[in-house]
Amino acid sequence: MATILITGMAGGLSQTVARKLLAAGHEVVGVDYRRVQRPPGEIPIYQANYNKTRIEDVFKRHRFDVVLHLGRVGNLREEMGKRFDLNVIGSQKIMNLCKDRGVSRLLVFSTFHIYGAHPANHTPIYEDEPIRAGTDFPQIADAIQLDNMACTWVYRHPEVAIVVLRPTNVVGPHIRNTISSLLRAPSFFQLAGFNPMFQFIHENDLADAIITFAVGPKRVSGVFNIAGEGAVPLCTALKMARVRVYPLPAGLVSLTLRYWAGFPRYFINFFKYPCIISDKAFRETFEWSPKMSLEACIWDTVAETREKQEGVHACK
Repeated sequence: MATILITGMAGGLSQTVARKLLAAGHEVVGVDYRRVQRPPGEIPIYQANYNKTRIEDVFKRHRFDVVLHLGRVGNLREEMGKRFDLNVIGSQKIMNLCKDRGVSRLLVFSTFHIYGAHPANHTPIYEDEPIRAGTDFPQIADAIQLDNMACTWVYRHPEVAIVVLRPTNVVGPHIRNTISSLLRAPSFFQLAGFNPMFQFIHENDLADAIITFAVGPKRVSGVFNIAGEGAVPLCTALKMARVRVYPLPAGLVSLTLRYWAGFPRYFINFFKYPCIISDKAFRETFEWSPKMSLEACIWDTVAETREKQEGVHACK
């Protein structure tokens, strides 16, 4: 059984991965720069910034076989300087520690957002496609630099099996990100004249994919997209989630989103243009496929919220 470090342990995905690994008998250690309110079991959890010396103490106390760096900071309410320190400087420190401490496998969690939603994108987008997001929206520059740095490591340090994972929209009952919040909203707008295709991946399917790399038989390095089953127009996805959809002229979008706290500006382009990725490489390399249908994926994300809302309406 492996000893595994998971970063970002305050997040829903990290906790889902931890629970599955614990159930399989592996030793799990967690770390996050935030306080972890509800640990996923009786495991050591450290509160430490990834770019500070305390993360070194975590590596000194434990001998890790695998590091799952799932703690990429995507919250744009954090100051840009703090996100850069955590995502870029902190990730570099973690990767150096993996090399120095003999870690055999490292996963770095990126995002398909770095491709950008752009009218010139191919469909689907493969891992060697141009990265377009940073040209218009510097808010995502730290995510792009993290990804570039990790991709360089894939070739510079063959002694560590390193996978850079670029998932599509991650959803599920324990996920608290922009797209999950949108699906749970009672209503949202549709940019008039636009209805791009969207992909989703459920947290359980993504967790299984991460674990397949972490403790599976194949010791592989590379950069991989990952997605769930199928794609659907955005308006259809919102209707599946029982969101009331209102067409809105593009000129009113910025004004409307001022009232949506923490909404990333770069996400607006994803309401205009498709960004559909191919995960053929990951599926074939690791012999993995998602278990949840697209419809089940969306409904499981919003079911608890909708049941509460409908219960409130029934009492009135």
